[in-house]
Amino acid sequence: MASHPYKKEDDLKYKENLKKKILKLKKEKHAVIIVHNYQRDEVQDVADISGDSLALSQAAVKADAKVIVFCGVDFMAESASILNPDKIVLLPVKEAGCPMADMVTVERLREKKKEYPGAAIVCYVNSSAAIKAESDICCTSSNAIQVVKSLKDYKEVIFIPDKNLGRYVQQYVPDKKIILWDGFCPTHIRVSKEEVLKTKEEHPEAEVLAHPECNPDVLGVSDHICSTGGMFSYVKLSKSKEFIIATESGMLYRLKKDNPDKKFYMSTDRLVCPTMKLTTLGWVAHSLEAMEHEVKIGGEIRDKAYKALERMLKVSGEKSGASLAGY
Repeated sequence: MASHPYKKEDDLKYKENLKKKILKLKKEKHAVIIVHNYQRDEVQDVADISGDSLALSQAAVKADAKVIVFCGVDFMAESASILNPDKIVLLPVKEAGCPMADMVTVERLREKKKEYPGAAIVCYVNSSAAIKAESDICCTSSNAIQVVKSLKDYKEVIFIPDKNLGRYVQQYVPDKKIILWDGFCPTHIRVSKEEVLKTKEEHPEAEVLAHPECNPDVLGVSDHICSTGGMFSYVKLSKSKEFIIATESGMLYRLKKDNPDKKFYMSTDRLVCPTMKLTTLGWVAHSLEAMEHEVKIGGEIRDKAYKALERMLKVSGEKSGASLAGY
């Protein structure tokens, strides 16, 4: 039996048909599609709201919809459910998890609390709802410094789970002792200092932008360190015309789209998060059509995790977050 040759036009037509189907289903279900910056290009195309973890946490609070389709990983959908108990939150691919989030457990965190009973627990949002429930306040890569500084009554902070982000924060908050958890992002640690310097040699006029989840030696040779949302803002205002990016490859799509007059280079082709890339247009369409897979956080875990997220939103000046105290 003869096989049919692959045609790129067929793939493009298939994706366009899926986009139309998603748009139709979205209207029928009164849904909003929230997409993280690391998602596939075509998934970013169907986003109502896209951004970094903080922007998406804020967007989830404001979402005027009955259904939230969260194109990201499980902890993000959990946060959306915690902040929106009356809405249906769908995660298109239930296997889309975060390896770094799995590096901290409730049992081990409670043991660490006993070691440092006077310390505040600052929890990076890249963690499960159960871990957030054990924490005093959450943070994202864009507001971590601000959050730690806000803890006026604490001299010690247990920072979980990302040690690289914790080290980065420590530089800016020298008056506090930050106790690091031995967790990390398996994607961001793939880039090396040598790769960044080699790319810089190839593009000497380019600025190096790195995510604080990268290893310290990579951050040490970077021109600007910020969250993905911060990268978009920085590039837009920068007079530079070339940039070397040290974060997940999904960033390039929107950076190029928003800045057609500027050039972007990845510091390595290995900066790809496999779980972020699990979500496809087909899975988004299926999720809306079958209303799968619902993520629902309730009970005591939801109540406690909500307080940690709400405190973060207040520190970040998010009025909608502050108004949710009645839940």
